[in-house]
Amino acid sequence: MLSVSGKSLWRRPFRTIGLAALVLVVASCATGPAVPSESDPATSEAQQSPAKPAEAQKPAGVDPDWPRWGFTHTGISANNITPRFEQAVAESLAQTPMLQNQHIMGFGAFNPQPTRQDYAWEDLDSRTNFMKQSGGTQIITLCCAPDWMKGGPEGMTSPEGWKEHLEDAPYPQHFDDYAKLAATVAKRYSDVDYFLVWNEFKGFWKDHSKPADYKGYTQLYNKVYDAVKAVRPDAKIGGPYLGFDSNKSGDSELRGDWGVVNQNVLDAFNYWYENKKGADFIVVDGASPTDAHELLPDEFGALSKFSAVTEWLREKTDDMPVWWSEWYIEPEDGTKWPENKRLAVQAASMMEFAKSGAATALYWNPQAKSGACRACMWDPKTGAQRPTGKLVSSFAKWFPAGAEVQDVASSDPKVRVLAQPDRLLLVNTTDAQVTTTVDGTEYALKPYEIKWSDR
Repeated sequence: MLSVSGKSLWRRPFRTIGLAALVLVVASCATGPAVPSESDPATSEAQQSPAKPAEAQKPAGVDPDWPRWGFTHTGISANNITPRFEQAVAESLAQTPMLQNQHIMGFGAFNPQPTRQDYAWEDLDSRTNFMKQSGGTQIITLCCAPDWMKGGPEGMTSPEGWKEHLEDAPYPQHFDDYAKLAATVAKRYSDVDYFLVWNEFKGFWKDHSKPADYKGYTQLYNKVYDAVKAVRPDAKIGGPYLGFDSNKSGDSELRGDWGVVNQNVLDAFNYWYENKKGADFIVVDGASPTDAHELLPDEFGALSKFSAVTEWLREKTDDMPVWWSEWYIEPEDGTKWPENKRLAVQAASMMEFAKSGAATALYWNPQAKSGACRACMWDPKTGAQRPTGKLVSSFAKWFPAGAEVQDVASSDPKVRVLAQPDRLLLVNTTDAQVTTTVDGTEYALKPYEIKWSDR
């Protein structure tokens, strides 16, 4: 950790390198080939006759009109291009309002408190204004911490500071300072009701083979919780924003064909849950691949991890709303699936959230300013909605938290199905054309095709 005496390392203003530098420190942003055109599998439609309703599953513990689906703004977003571009994306998103999340520092926002006395709100103002303009339900993640709270100097953050120290936790002697900053954010953005405390135990869990500093995180969480509730009793606060890592084997009660959740994760969650001052919802994230990039038993079978974790959390917390702040499906070992396969796996993962009663799922949107933008929600040049954006918005439209999820079977188990009374979603999980019968209607699907159908 850099000491305060090392001022020369962090002194250069971050603005001299622009927002592009932030992209380098945004974790888990995929890149790759361009997404297919308008005929992509995320929007294939079929008009079919109505089907008989089936037994509904237990709804999530949130309001019936809760959107459930949304995304997190990262290093680049629509407000970083031009006013005309921002307006175009905002108008597109407003057609299907959803949840939108923004961090207070990093991931598209500069240091909000460069000195003990001074605040810098330009970036948060810009992002929250965009969220309002695009009809989004606003969420703020209270992460990360200004340099002077974690061993750096006061002043604008340097390039080295962003690259090497963004994910450092504040020092314990600055927990009160960070709680005060969180309360200041909550007061300033009084129209934001939902706040996530920190992000993936950053700085509290550097070696995942060892126990996390869950006592330190819980201390910070409780101070933030008390400070925010003191100035905004109406605010809804969630934690611990803990990554549910899994391995092929190990000793843990939370296990399945997809692997075994790291016991250190469960220990950290249990301590926080038993010692927190309060919480309005539970926040976690995770990936279907194991830490060793394995997909068990395969890329689609591994997705059952999301249901298993959601169900474990709902049972553990007496059915508190479970938020997935991020989720990932592709191994981070250089693997790049064809886009139709990536979309099919993503659609199937979202089916798992809907079926298991997850209250919220936020897509980590890896936007770019130009060029190929694999998995982006909108086109970096035109602002037009891309297949991933269409997929997320379609789930927001047809499967919000209050949707009546019905038990509908496919005659071919290779085709996954999610249904509500008026809409049906089918996903071909193979690289071959298949034909299946659902509700007495026959459907032909291309390799990895996603098909939406009226019922």
